[in-house]
Amino acid sequence: MRRNKAVSITALIGASVLALTACSAGTSPVTEQTAAGEETGAPQASADTLVMKVAFNQPETHPQYIVMDELGDKLFEATDGAYDIEVFPNETLGAQRETIELVQAGTIEMAYVGGPLLENFNPDFVVFNLPFVFDSPEHQSAVTNDPAIVSDLYSSLEDQGIKILSAFHGGVRSVYNSEKPIVTPADLAGMKIRVIESDTNIEMMSLMGGTGTPMGQGEVYTAIQSGILEGGENNELIYSNLKHAEVAPFYSYTRHLMFPDYLMINPDVWDAMSTETQDIFTELLAEARVREAELWKEQVTEGIAAAEAAGATFNEVDAEAFAAAISPLTEAKLTTDVTRAIYDQVRAAAE
Repeated sequence: MRRNKAVSITALIGASVLALTACSAGTSPVTEQTAAGEETGAPQASADTLVMKVAFNQPETHPQYIVMDELGDKLFEATDGAYDIEVFPNETLGAQRETIELVQAGTIEMAYVGGPLLENFNPDFVVFNLPFVFDSPEHQSAVTNDPAIVSDLYSSLEDQGIKILSAFHGGVRSVYNSEKPIVTPADLAGMKIRVIESDTNIEMMSLMGGTGTPMGQGEVYTAIQSGILEGGENNELIYSNLKHAEVAPFYSYTRHLMFPDYLMINPDVWDAMSTETQDIFTELLAEARVREAELWKEQVTEGIAAAEAAGATFNEVDAEAFAAAISPLTEAKLTTDVTRAIYDQVRAAAE
């Protein structure tokens, strides 16, 4: 994997655009064989290579990290070295809310963020963050990447310095805690459960019986360990990867939520790309989503086994009781023509 000298967004509009113009004019290098049998003309990193930084809050083993790292290799080759990608895992560039601001400011080029955070920029994004909107990961990926459904919603953020490139599957979320198995909403009474920062998630956890507490992912382990929180809510893979089984060994399958994780980019970076490069990037993202789905299935199985080895127990819940408790949230949140229309399209696609 190459790691090249990063170029600022301002430099992109100069040197990198010139490099792309040369490529589109037919001056890209062609690989040839020397007399010694070595290849020449392969893309080489240079000061004109824009290494796009991607902020990420999970470890290098996560499917989204893996597919984005692989995409960087492919993009570098396909653009003759004009573009590369470097993913910064484990919140090294900050918590998700902070990294959105970094993208908006142009300090970094891209970030992965959980769906609920975008409600802070356009409340209509709530439609994809409600319980039981999606029937399966395949259904979720199809509708959240369908321009006929999402084009207007996604483009609504561009004047705020955010362009949504793709929606990835982020797992099916359930609750876990340090005290006991959860079976009914009453079992969550008195428990402070970490949620992503959004009013919808806080309200959802309240309906589920607990107290939703927004917090950056990197703080959760210590917060549970010290008693500030009783637990969190996330998918099995994140639960295992972040070692939360060590401090909250009771994982209960509420399966209350399946919201997308968005890959966003600073619009200036995107607009500076040639149409050809944008098309290449879009195609590579479609391939990455398929690859990510495959990795999710493999890693969830492995994650459950690892969590059990660390002492975790997994239990089913009274699903009907939780569905009934949460159901008022959907009707309460679909308050605009936009959200109702999108919700209807999503459910029609499932049927």
